[in-house]
Amino acid sequence: MRINANAALDVVTFGEAMAMFVAGETGDLAAVERFTKRVAGAELNVATGLARLGLKVGWVSRVGNDSFGRFVCQQLEKEGIDRRGVVTDARYPTGFQLKSKVEDGTDPQVEYFRKGSAASHLSVADFKRDYFSQARHLHLSGVAAALSPSSLALSRHAAQEMKQMGKTVSFDPNLRPVLWPDEAEMIKQINALAGFADWVLPGLGEGRILTGHDTPEAIADFYLSMGVSAVVIKTGGDGAWYKTAQGEKGQVAPFLTKNVVDTVGAGDGFAVGLISALLEGKALPQAVRRGNKIGSLAIQAIGDSEGLPTRAQLDEED
Repeated sequence: MRINANAALDVVTFGEAMAMFVAGETGDLAAVERFTKRVAGAELNVATGLARLGLKVGWVSRVGNDSFGRFVCQQLEKEGIDRRGVVTDARYPTGFQLKSKVEDGTDPQVEYFRKGSAASHLSVADFKRDYFSQARHLHLSGVAAALSPSSLALSRHAAQEMKQMGKTVSFDPNLRPVLWPDEAEMIKQINALAGFADWVLPGLGEGRILTGHDTPEAIADFYLSMGVSAVVIKTGGDGAWYKTAQGEKGQVAPFLTKNVVDTVGAGDGFAVGLISALLEGKALPQAVRRGNKIGSLAIQAIGDSEGLPTRAQLDEED
């Protein structure tokens, strides 16, 4: 599927994509001899999921002039994601990662090789107003913000500009403590970005770290007091809890599955479901339900985005 170069976009997002090598056998990565190459990246996972549901999605990034960079661009073409905002930067490489294979539903081991990558050099210069303004929604992740000071500046600038243009903004904190100088700086910058969003989507554990509060409602109130329109908190086995600025609140039950294969990407799948439903005009409880559904599908496949459904597959599940 190809996107018309002059077509408006439903969603734009940005961040780092890496080549990902998934182990073909369980056990320590050091002993693995066979890997399967895929692509990974929190924001790209969301872009992929939204594109599979039929939304027009633009993704902005930097890749190296190398085989990994070409592989990333090939995957964008395959998924029908608009890549006019992707720059090939010959100065720096495309990052990659190794990921272990697990069969018991536990989190896999992941080793990153991304320091000094092309994507870590994203900056405000990559915000092309004419391009971003084509989209009606901006999705932000805390991963892009954590890549480097210049990428953090881009996150802040993009959020401000899109809000001023009257666009909606979603924000998934997606905490990566190892990428930040310290926890205090992480909390400060992530919460500042959350203040620009209409919809904030933390996990319960993330919310506790970021706000110092323990309950979903207290966490939600922390962000609602900053002017956020709605907060949806992923509560694991309990599904998700939401609250709006108008005081509407509730718990949405999870979709239970016995076949948990790979937990990485569950939060990105949740974001896909929630954002797509809200952009279709569905009520928040319905959107949260779809988020839970796609999150449950994501964990039933090996790979960060392999379990994200097409529109036809999503309709089959209903």
